[in-house]
Amino acid sequence: MSNNAVLRIVMITCWLLGSGQLLFAQDVASQEIVRLGWKASNDDDLPAIEALYRQMMDAYETKALEESQSLNAFPLRDVNAKYQIMNDAATILFIKGECLMHQGKSDEAKAVFNTVIKQYPWAQAWDPSRGAYWSIKEKSQASIDAIDGKEVQKVERRKHPRTSPTLAFPGQEVVDFTQYGKFQNVGTKDYHFSLFDNAGLAAAQGEGIYPNLSDLYKDPQYKKALQEGRLKGKHWDFVDSDDMQAAIYKWSAISEETAGVRLFYKGAIFERAHMYFEAIKCYQSIVVFFPSTIAWTYWQTPWYPGQAAIAKIKHIIRDHPELRLVYKGAKIRILNGFDNDPKNDVTITSPGKITQLSEREFARIQSLKHELIPVGKVVKQIGKGAVRLVKFSSGHWQLLVKNKPYLIKGVTYEATKIGQSADKGTITSWMDDDLNKNGKPDGPYDSWIDANGNGKQDPDEPVVGDLRLMKDMGVNTIRLYHQPLKPNKEVLRQMFKQYGFRVIMGDFLGKYAIGSGATWSEGTDYTNPVHRKKMMQSVKDMVMEYKDEPFILFWLIGNENNYGVASNADKKPNEYFKFVNEVALMIKSIDKDHPVAICNGDTLFLDKFAKYAPDVDIYGSNAYRGDFGFGSFWDQVAETVDKPAFITEYGAPAYAGEHLTYEEAQEAQAAYHRSNWLDILHNSAGYDDDGVGNAIGGVAFQWMDEWWKNYEPFKHDTRADTIGPFAGGYYYEEWFGIFGQGEGKGSPFLREERKVYDTYQALWNSAKK
Repeated sequence: MSNNAVLRIVMITCWLLGSGQLLFAQDVASQEIVRLGWKASNDDDLPAIEALYRQMMDAYETKALEESQSLNAFPLRDVNAKYQIMNDAATILFIKGECLMHQGKSDEAKAVFNTVIKQYPWAQAWDPSRGAYWSIKEKSQASIDAIDGKEVQKVERRKHPRTSPTLAFPGQEVVDFTQYGKFQNVGTKDYHFSLFDNAGLAAAQGEGIYPNLSDLYKDPQYKKALQEGRLKGKHWDFVDSDDMQAAIYKWSAISEETAGVRLFYKGAIFERAHMYFEAIKCYQSIVVFFPSTIAWTYWQTPWYPGQAAIAKIKHIIRDHPELRLVYKGAKIRILNGFDNDPKNDVTITSPGKITQLSEREFARIQSLKHELIPVGKVVKQIGKGAVRLVKFSSGHWQLLVKNKPYLIKGVTYEATKIGQSADKGTITSWMDDDLNKNGKPDGPYDSWIDANGNGKQDPDEPVVGDLRLMKDMGVNTIRLYHQPLKPNKEVLRQMFKQYGFRVIMGDFLGKYAIGSGATWSEGTDYTNPVHRKKMMQSVKDMVMEYKDEPFILFWLIGNENNYGVASNADKKPNEYFKFVNEVALMIKSIDKDHPVAICNGDTLFLDKFAKYAPDVDIYGSNAYRGDFGFGSFWDQVAETVDKPAFITEYGAPAYAGEHLTYEEAQEAQAAYHRSNWLDILHNSAGYDDDGVGNAIGGVAFQWMDEWWKNYEPFKHDTRADTIGPFAGGYYYEEWFGIFGQGEGKGSPFLREERKVYDTYQALWNSAKK
């Protein structure tokens, strides 16, 4: 996500048309017509688009309409490929409409967009940068709105009535499972809980929490909700419902999902209702009874609720010390879990125990957390320069800069002007933008905070600049790629001199076909000697140019290449990680002063990385797991590769759909960032005796909203196409900023401060670290 702008710029400049001629075989695949259509769109070549449109309609219109008329809703992702012709026909229509719009032919453009809306309401276009489909009808309507000059409206500060659950049979606050059964074979694949007092445990758990299912049907509120029709609809529609009473009943009574999945979502609903003991009991029941539960994400990858449940419990306990709870000994390991095939998984379970302490004992333990714990002697060192990595006898890892501990407090920084779009190749470098012609980059030095939200700079709203704001927030690092937009070294030098910010400098290593010489359609092939040579040279050029710069922290290879997208790293992970190791060795032969890291997508193929890329020093990962942090991530890295780790990208949107007001969504965004950072912090060296100790920091995504990400760059879109683990349930990608851009009229200078900024000021300027 953080590099979508760069990705899109490259993606739309990598199409191949031959020598500028539109030459077709008699039968050209609809996907190839769309590919050529996007290229012609980038060139604003209306005649070429018209020819492609005619070819599509001549060959495929009948079939496309048949597919469209067979639907009354969007097809599920796993069958969407069956509607490829419909999707491609609608896409070429959309491309035509956009080109007409950009050439000022508004009436013709609107006619085309309306045709899309009428004839292909369920058509979707594939966005490879996100790995998701987007609604062509929705984007067509957004373009009509842009033509009609409809003003962008601020998100309404809506308030919905919200009902919290009440339970007729609530049970105990904390349950000791050993009173009702026996844990067998703890720490092995044969673990199970042998229950001998079902009635006693059911009463302790309370209604709806396994094994107590019968009490639900005795609850008068359940019968009332049923009679009032409040339980009608799909259970997924109840996850974020304001009627949390009905939501608990719905998720208790359904049979479509496994018990572990039902418990997880009931726990999340209780958590949202601030009923933390009930939430913890739901999560704990998953760990005790259903640790091997497997579910599937939107991307059709396996998800393990048991591991997430442990992380959820720790998150609640960390955020709510008033509960006076401690959770020790819980761990679920999934052997062979780094691929997307759950058939070979082996689950190793230790259920742990939750204990509620007395006020006196809890106060004593809390007092011990004000100081760092001993980490022991240095037993291993990587690097000989100013930037080094050390491992202690405790197993903890630490990044050192000039012999001082350095915890990465990073942010992904882009200062994209509203109206610029990577889809159209119009995004420019924030290091070179100087709209007011004062000789300084606009965002870094000339931005100001619109404190009263009136959209204009008042006398009491002075220019402050993003770099100053970042410094005050506690930032010490930014993440940057040297391609395809070349960094301005003078700007980075000045940034380091004035504010001390260091740079994690990266090379995409063929992701999105960047640097390999491959076209987008063929994609980077990590077995292709020509591609490998070009990528190796690209990395070498980066290292040679920047290795002596004082702002360099370390080198970063790739950007979640293991997910694929215009490369075959997902199809040939062995070859990819072997090549990564060759690149790391080459970097170290040139520069011994800076470590080498990889940017992976979560922990997919972590075992292959461990086997084939031993010379990479740091494991980095883009990870969006939820408000609880990163769960088993730190343990997985420690057990598999024994390297320091950092989160190359994490964050959440400040918009959450219809169930939260804008203020509440900001609070949810701030809470998400806070919990994610605390998870990083608690797993850093010397911080927590219950932490893994291998975390060296993280990079928050992102500094400010970018309006182009849901396609129309002049509209701050409040719709989303991709499900995500956030308060609103979706990736509202235009709302991930720590700062907003207001209603857009003050771009690129206006900043609308969000609550997460104050959250980071408190976290990143704290005394302990």
